[in-house]
Amino acid sequence: MQTAPALAHVWRGDFLECVHRGHAVIADATGQVVEAWGDPDLTLLPRSSTKMIQALPLLDSGAADARGLTPEHLALACASHEGDRMHTDRVTRWLADLGLSDDALRCGGPQPPRPKDIRHEMIRTGESPCQVHNNCSGKHTGFLTLGAHLGAGPEYIDIDHPVQRAVKTAFEEVTGEDSPGFGIDGCSAPNFATSLKGLARAMAFFATAEKRSDARSAAALRLTQAMIAHPELVAGTGRACTELMQAMDGRAAIKTGAEGVFVAILPDRGLGIALKIEDGATRGAECALAALLARVGVLDPAHPAAQKRLNAPITNWRGVHTGRICPADDLLPGS
Repeated sequence: MQTAPALAHVWRGDFLECVHRGHAVIADATGQVVEAWGDPDLTLLPRSSTKMIQALPLLDSGAADARGLTPEHLALACASHEGDRMHTDRVTRWLADLGLSDDALRCGGPQPPRPKDIRHEMIRTGESPCQVHNNCSGKHTGFLTLGAHLGAGPEYIDIDHPVQRAVKTAFEEVTGEDSPGFGIDGCSAPNFATSLKGLARAMAFFATAEKRSDARSAAALRLTQAMIAHPELVAGTGRACTELMQAMDGRAAIKTGAEGVFVAILPDRGLGIALKIEDGATRGAECALAALLARVGVLDPAHPAAQKRLNAPITNWRGVHTGRICPADDLLPGS
């Protein structure tokens, strides 16, 4: 494996205090690597960055249209949401439309909502978090919708279940690679491994979907459009996915994954981006991804949402500015 170059630096005053190293690839839909930093052949578990791939069978099977799913449903199927009311209310209604309840989900257990006001309100009213609050509940409700359409059983997270077999087929098709295996994700669903360039190729498949007429490409186009139309459902208030998509005004769909993974779909450029920070730091991944989006010309580096990641201030508990996080110079435009 090639040595991971520095992708983001953390400064405290004039001292370089921390370096986030990683790998990044920009690819086109033919699988050609346009630019790379580090090792394009790195094998990784892409975690939640591939939720739009996991949602492909929901559409190309006909399940989404049979159930009358809207772009909001599709955005939630791709989401790592924060458990705000705008997320949980929609997931609850979706489950009810399927004749199901929270008990049908296999997300791995209740997850407290991220917004403090929601958490505090639930404490005051004695309401306990449930599975719809899990950040993956939209994806799992999509799995349930597909499973019902296929007439399959309730244990949709099992690796041999028809839902996961359909996901694996879609995953290998759009990455252009046979997956070497899988791990169990935080939400208990299988997460298939691929190479970093395979992940970038998959994002380019989504980015160029409008140029093709097959069912899988049509599904990719609808999912991309849903994410772009509803960035607030893909993540939530203050989150990088939401804020950066809003800042790009329809020019890209982006999605984070655990352990320092981030991807981008760039329809205007016909390109896909995939990156992995070696130490798994979210702050490093957000910084590097923002730099790459600026590099390819879809994100204005002066936009406040971009500056929040490209030159992110570090403050202490008293609010004193102590340092900053910034990308490596060779990620920036013109380098």
